[in-house]
Amino acid sequence: MTADDLELAKRANNRSRTPDSQKFIDYIGSNWQEKKHGTAAKHPVADFAKTRRSKLAARFAGELVVIRAGAEKTRSNDTEYRFRAHAAFAHMTGWGSATVAESVLVIDSRKSPSQDILFLRPTKNHSSSEFFANPAIGEFWVGSRPSLEEVSSLLNIETRDLDELTDFLKGQKVIDLESSDELNEFVAEVRLVKDSYEIAELRKAIESTARGFEDIVRALPQAVGVTRGERVIETAFFARARHEGNDLGYETIAAAGKNACTLHWIANHGDVIPGELVLVDAGVEMDSLYTADITRTFPISGTFSEVQKKIYLAVLEAADAAFAVAKPGVKYREIHAAAMAVIAKKTAEWGFLPATAEESLQPENQYHRRWMIHGTGHHLGIDVHDCALARKEMYVDAELEAGMVFTIEPGLYFHPDDLMVPEEFRGIGIRIEDDVLVTESGVENLSAMLPRTPEAIEAWMKSLAG
Repeated sequence: MTADDLELAKRANNRSRTPDSQKFIDYIGSNWQEKKHGTAAKHPVADFAKTRRSKLAARFAGELVVIRAGAEKTRSNDTEYRFRAHAAFAHMTGWGSATVAESVLVIDSRKSPSQDILFLRPTKNHSSSEFFANPAIGEFWVGSRPSLEEVSSLLNIETRDLDELTDFLKGQKVIDLESSDELNEFVAEVRLVKDSYEIAELRKAIESTARGFEDIVRALPQAVGVTRGERVIETAFFARARHEGNDLGYETIAAAGKNACTLHWIANHGDVIPGELVLVDAGVEMDSLYTADITRTFPISGTFSEVQKKIYLAVLEAADAAFAVAKPGVKYREIHAAAMAVIAKKTAEWGFLPATAEESLQPENQYHRRWMIHGTGHHLGIDVHDCALARKEMYVDAELEAGMVFTIEPGLYFHPDDLMVPEEFRGIGIRIEDDVLVTESGVENLSAMLPRTPEAIEAWMKSLAG
């Protein structure tokens, strides 16, 4: 460390007022009631997580595999974002939102049966200065962490102190998620088909999200006529997410009027104006870290105008076409193709295309995609865009299987400066997104509790008013 580095380190501690004499350390470490760290009841996820680890051990037989939860990420200077474990770690352990940062899962498949060890940092006792002097992990600052015994019994896995990890791995050849493409592919692809625990958690997330959408409709009168009314919508949903879940599954899109034409609009600083539409794309993440991902577009004043309804019905037809083809044995890419056939047909009927719908659907043309540039869906689970590192042949080119969960989300977006459409279309963006479970015979719309047709949306909004 250079002299400059030392000087900066000193400056970083300028705010500290923590006593550091040995006399004080002895004093503050004395006369504390001894904590009783018993065992915890086994969590319902434990057996499912063990099965997942067994699959990984079989795939990487003879190897020592390391999957890290990750560390806290700095937001600004010495403040951090709320910690969320890496998806692969959460999936393989089942620990979820309670995960202690920097924990590490080791799967040793060099022996039979394989050995699973979860390394974590338990709370130090009160005789350690960590207790009061470490704002990052000290109990006085951030609360206590669970004991090794508690986590072991909760997750039904062997646990060890994180301090032992370096010696445990010393001199060993490991496959680490941080450096292995092969391992990253596997932990993504193993999540393509959900087990019953995952499906149950996704149902909970979707039900909570539906209640969050009801909160949004009730908050609409407060959002109208105030500066940055979109944030009234955003915060109404956030309250539901934090009350019933762990957090948002992703930053809420609360896009009123022309802002709905910006696909990932998360600034949410626009005004909410009667007569326009608002597109809300939001999801509650449960403590298990499984998230919903739902979009509804509804009229701010409670009633669709003629042109709004015309565009909405075109998007709904595209969504219904995607639902109609989705079933086991169908390739995932065919869902998108079904929706695009409708989008091409509608934009051709409206006179927007320089060719027929059939010609537009040719790979080299795709004129209709000017108004829907994104895909029609993605897998959903412990990440909102789940299984993203899976190989193409396992994702878009794969056949649907029972247990897969994904979104169906076509849209149409007519930017306010788009001279290829009539003026009445400009500034309107509409998306309908549902969360879908593949069953043995077809698909189930898990988010069907939220209305999808214009008439049902208008009636729903009316029922929630006042």
